[in-house]
Amino acid sequence: MKEITATIISQSGTCYCNHEIGDKFVIGERTPDGMCAWAYYTIFPYAQTLKFGGAFPWEKDSTKAVLVCPDAQNPVVFELTAGATEQY
Repeated sequence: MKEITATIISQSGTCYCNHEIGDKFVIGERTPDGMCAWAYYTIFPYAQTLKFGGAFPWEKDSTKAVLVCPDAQNPVVFELTAGATEQY
């Protein structure tokens, strides 16, 4: 399994959770401290796919996925990155 990091790469309008470009979160089985739960619920399935070695055909890099939070009026864009394999 790979460690998944979500990095905010864009934010427009006013984010309810005050997320800013450059914020980073390690995605696990629970919502990371300080991360909007709505955004987490949106990106979790994609993070799980990357975590277990899957990829998305529309992404140029098979270790990444770009997703937008569900607030269409104030979108926060996250880039998910699959890093090194976790050790257990």
